[in-house]
Amino acid sequence: MKFYNRETELKKLHQIQELSKTASKMSIIVGRRRIGKTSLIKKAYEHKVYLFVSKKSEVLLCEEFQYIIEQELGVKILGEYSSFAKLFEYLMHLSKERHFTLVIDEFQEFLSINKTIYSDLQNIWDSYKDISKLNLVLSGSIYSLMKKIFEDKKEPLFNRADLKIHLKPFSVMTLQEILQDYYPQYTHEDLLSLFTLTGGVAKYVELFVLFQAFTLERQLDYIYEENSLFLEEGKNILIEEFGKEYTTYFSILSLIALGKTARADMESILQKDIGGYLERLEKEYSVLKRVKPIFAKEGSRVLKYEIVDNFFSFWFRFIYKYKSTIEIENYDYVKNIAKRDFSTYSGKFLEKWFVEKLKLTHQYSQIGNYWEKGNKNEIDIVAVNEIEKTMLLVEVKINPQKISIQKLQEKSKKLIDKFPHYQVEFRGLSLEDL
Repeated sequence: MKFYNRETELKKLHQIQELSKTASKMSIIVGRRRIGKTSLIKKAYEHKVYLFVSKKSEVLLCEEFQYIIEQELGVKILGEYSSFAKLFEYLMHLSKERHFTLVIDEFQEFLSINKTIYSDLQNIWDSYKDISKLNLVLSGSIYSLMKKIFEDKKEPLFNRADLKIHLKPFSVMTLQEILQDYYPQYTHEDLLSLFTLTGGVAKYVELFVLFQAFTLERQLDYIYEENSLFLEEGKNILIEEFGKEYTTYFSILSLIALGKTARADMESILQKDIGGYLERLEKEYSVLKRVKPIFAKEGSRVLKYEIVDNFFSFWFRFIYKYKSTIEIENYDYVKNIAKRDFSTYSGKFLEKWFVEKLKLTHQYSQIGNYWEKGNKNEIDIVAVNEIEKTMLLVEVKINPQKISIQKLQEKSKKLIDKFPHYQVEFRGLSLEDL
C-alpha cells in the first residue's frame, strides 16, 4: 500500500532535521502499535541509523547496535561497548564532525533493560547537544511509559524534546481515498465497515488492502481465520500496557464494549470500586475517554465512558467475549455473530464518522452529544459555532427511513431554550450520506 496522509508530520520532522545541522535536536514519536510510526520514519529519513530496542541484555544490544552503526555510517568503532550510554556518547561525539539521524525505536524498553540509561542519556545530551549535530528521533508504542519518560517532571528526560508527535489513525477522508484507490466500486457499507473495524489504524488498513478485504464479508473472513493476527491483537498490545492487573482492565473494557458505559453499572457487575482503574485507562493509557453531554458543567456526574480505539472496541465485543469459542477453533460461529450484529453495532461508529467529518470542516467551536438525566432526550450530534451563534442538531441512523426530524425537534426543546439567540438547523444523516 502506498504512503498516505502524514504530510504535517513529515513537514515537522524535516524542519527539525534541518535545524539539527547546526545543533542537536530531539524528536519524540508516540503512537499505539500498528499506527505507522516506522513507516513515517522510513519516509522521513532516507539515510539514518535505525536502532530497535528489543528485550535482550544491554551487552547483546550494544553488540548488535555497534554493527549497525558501523554499517550505516561507514566507521570502525574501536573496542567493544557493553554500555549503551557509552555508545550513545560515542555517537554524540561523532556528530560534532558530521550530521546524521539516529532513530531509537521502542525507546521505552530500556526501562526493563537498565533504568539508569535515561539519566545517563540526559547528562550526555545536555553536555553535547549544543556542540554536536545529531538529529535524534525516539519512538515508542507503549503510551503510558513514553508519557512517563518525557512528561513526568521527576524523570531525567522531562522537557528535553524539541518536537513531540502523537501519531493518530488515518482520518475518515484518508480511508475514503484509500478505498477509491484500491476498490473504486466500494459502497457506503464498505466504507463504514473499514472505519468500524480498523479505526484508521494503518497496519489493519494495509492488511485489508493486501488481502483485498474491502467488504464486510471479506473483512470478517480475514479476521476470523486460523492464525489471524486480529484474534490475539488486543491481548498482545494491551497486556504489555496494563501489566499484571490486566484482567480488571479487560473486564472494564469488555463491559463498555457491550454498552455498560456508566461507572455505576460497571461497579454493580464487577462488585468493586473501579474509579482508579477508569482514571488510569483515561489519563495514563489513553484507552478510554469520558463523554459528557455538551454544555455539561465541569463537576457534572452525568457521564459515560467510551473506548477511544475502534478496533479495541470491536475486539472486546466480538473476539474477547467469545475467547472460549475461538480457543476451540469454532471461528465461523463467532464470525456469524459479528455478521448478525454488525448493523446495530456499527451505528455508533456511523455517528463517530460524522463527528470526525464535522471536525475536519473547522466550522464549529464545540461538537458533542447531548442527553438529559436518565439518558432521556438523546441527541446524536450537537455542533455549535459560538461566533456566528449557530447550532446544528443531528440525528444519525443507518437506515434513512428511521430518521424523524420531528422527534429530533421535540427532544431538543429544553436544549434550544437555553440558547434563544442561536439559529438552529436540524439534520438527519444516514449511511447514504457517507
